[in-house]
Amino acid sequence: MSSQDVPQGAVLAVVHEPVALSPGGPLVLELRGPLGPADAETVAARLAQRHRAFGVALDSHRPGHHTLRLTPPAAGGVAALPADLLADLLAPPPPGGEILPVTGHQQTLLRAALTPAGTSTSSGTGPTGSSGGGDGGDGGDGGGVEQLYWDWSGPLDVARFAAAWQSVVDRECVLRACFDWVAAPRLVLHARAEADIAVCSPAAVTWSQLLRRDRARGFALHRPGLLRLTLLGAEPGGGAGAAPPRVLLTYHPALLDERGVHLLLREFYRAYAGGGVLPGGERRPDLRDHARWLAGQDTTAARQFWARAVPPPRAATRPGRPGGATGQSGPGLLHTRLRAPETFRLRSWAALRGAAESSALHVVWALLLYRAAGVPGPLPVSFGVQLSGRDIALPGAAGIPGLLDSPLPMTVTVDPAAPLADLLHQVRDTLLDLAAYPWACTETIRAWAPRPPAAGPAAGLAPGPAAGPVPGPVGGSVEGPAAGAVGGAGAVCGAGSTLVRFDGPLLLPKVLRGELAAQGVHADTPRSAAGATGGPLTLAARHDTAGGLVLGLFHDRAQLADEDAAALHSQCVRLLRALPEHRQAGASAGQLLDLLARAAIPRMARPVPPAPQPALTVLRPGHPHADVICLVTAPGVPAGSYDLFVRGHRGPEKIVAVHGDGAPGVLPAALHRAPGAGRRLVLCGCGPGGRAAYELAQRTPHAPGTALAVVMTGIGDAAASASALARGVRSVLTPPP
Repeated sequence: MSSQDVPQGAVLAVVHEPVALSPGGPLVLELRGPLGPADAETVAARLAQRHRAFGVALDSHRPGHHTLRLTPPAAGGVAALPADLLADLLAPPPPGGEILPVTGHQQTLLRAALTPAGTSTSSGTGPTGSSGGGDGGDGGDGGGVEQLYWDWSGPLDVARFAAAWQSVVDRECVLRACFDWVAAPRLVLHARAEADIAVCSPAAVTWSQLLRRDRARGFALHRPGLLRLTLLGAEPGGGAGAAPPRVLLTYHPALLDERGVHLLLREFYRAYAGGGVLPGGERRPDLRDHARWLAGQDTTAARQFWARAVPPPRAATRPGRPGGATGQSGPGLLHTRLRAPETFRLRSWAALRGAAESSALHVVWALLLYRAAGVPGPLPVSFGVQLSGRDIALPGAAGIPGLLDSPLPMTVTVDPAAPLADLLHQVRDTLLDLAAYPWACTETIRAWAPRPPAAGPAAGLAPGPAAGPVPGPVGGSVEGPAAGAVGGAGAVCGAGSTLVRFDGPLLLPKVLRGELAAQGVHADTPRSAAGATGGPLTLAARHDTAGGLVLGLFHDRAQLADEDAAALHSQCVRLLRALPEHRQAGASAGQLLDLLARAAIPRMARPVPPAPQPALTVLRPGHPHADVICLVTAPGVPAGSYDLFVRGHRGPEKIVAVHGDGAPGVLPAALHRAPGAGRRLVLCGCGPGGRAAYELAQRTPHAPGTALAVVMTGIGDAAASASALARGVRSVLTPPP
């Protein structure tokens, strides 16, 4: 994130040259960048205020060059620069802003957004970018965005539309938020942000083109405002068959869930109906209050629950048999609607057995997972269920827009010979248990799960919640057709599981709809475009205004081809429609599955592990006796920044890249001996790469006569990050002989 104490777009570079410290000696850092003396003093004062245990001293040599000395709180020197202090140095909070911790579910989504795409860049630096990572939002594959759209019915005043959204931005801190991940991920709340609104003409771009372009645009996660709107104007002519204006709303799922977006839409319509101004001040409670509430939770009961309820290793998690590559890519979306009478019969069937219709959907999904596993007899199945996270003991939590919902793993045992009602009661009771801890997340569940038994992969395969759960990928396997269709805690708690969502009604209040109707505006219900599923497949259910149940299947086409997705979706709907026909108390789960006896089981591509990256890549040979520049890659390094640095560097230095997801352990021995006597090894990194470079320097044994330097920068767009890196590198390079 760019420092707010320097010109817009500039990024600070920090240079550290490790030396042996005397007891109590200071840690010396050089600040390189467009900082005047007053700006540098502001940075030093902030560090002194936030890290009172350290003594902070500043020497200003000239504009753009300042020396910062950090004296440790006790004798013995500084073993390592604290991660939070490094984050505050490279990414100080904006004036008037606040910093909040990132929740576990946000960490999962943020990590996915920052994971390198796995394709090498033109200069050979390897996968340093991310979808929506750091190149100003102009690059990335957009896989980390969600899109909603609706038609605008009635008169549209574009200026009033923009003013209404700006009014919402001014009053909702979530729309002024962004992420900083220089050290540990943090959520940064800005005091001010501009609403991102664009207007397009249908003569210049078609709807399908607009969707693709908007998705490819991604988001710059280090900049506030991770929600934007695009207005596609009405077709010329305005006849009866002309398409009305359409609104596209795009947001990042690491910051907002869909219910949070609908809460913001409600505020927008209030502002639009009021002439473009939203009455009142900032919303409270908001993300800040929710963060404080989370910090005060006693996790003892949750730890005990998840120690026994985490999915077992043999749980079936995939709704398809293992297959080959699909030959397709991108997100896919299917919609099917159960008519209102069918929906009523399904709801009545579940209610007569003491459950909600959401439990009926969970029953059907559990049966499809069981069928794909191909294992006879009882078998545990696991899938994610979405909990809103807003029915907590925090007054006003239901109205907080943000990322409060969280997918939690539901595990039940499917026995085809057991009564169907037993399976219904299983999923109902399991969901009630999960609802006691809606603030839990997959990250904490992994941490709370017991370690796998030492008896090897055969241990813990019996079904049931206490069947030997593991917190990571499972080493065991199932022979025969079920191989690849089972997972366990690692698959269910991670991005590889399927997810079932049952969304409640999201209608505008009747009074607000009346105010809009009086102005000739009808608020259409937003629809989802194919968005980020967070895994191979998401099944979303929602009631429409006519009382029908709409089922949307969002799938990753690289894992589930369109044909197989259509078959799976059709089978799910078929079982839902057939459930009310099984009224007898003794009707078994197997009898319902018999309806699909002649239907082929869908195929899913086998999970492909990411290709291993080489430990070291030479980007430019350089002069054999020159200094060596080592670029340290990590998820979240601004996309393209290392490419620009390599292309712009004109010195004789050898340039290499060390690859790793986070801080690698130690440098390859050949590298830290490479420069030779009198030469320098310069470890460099942008954002999280800078922290990784610093930690590498702490672990690297130095060859005699070789000097080591570390250059760390904050996060900006590709050009600003590369420029900051070049500034820091120039300040430490040895002049050529």
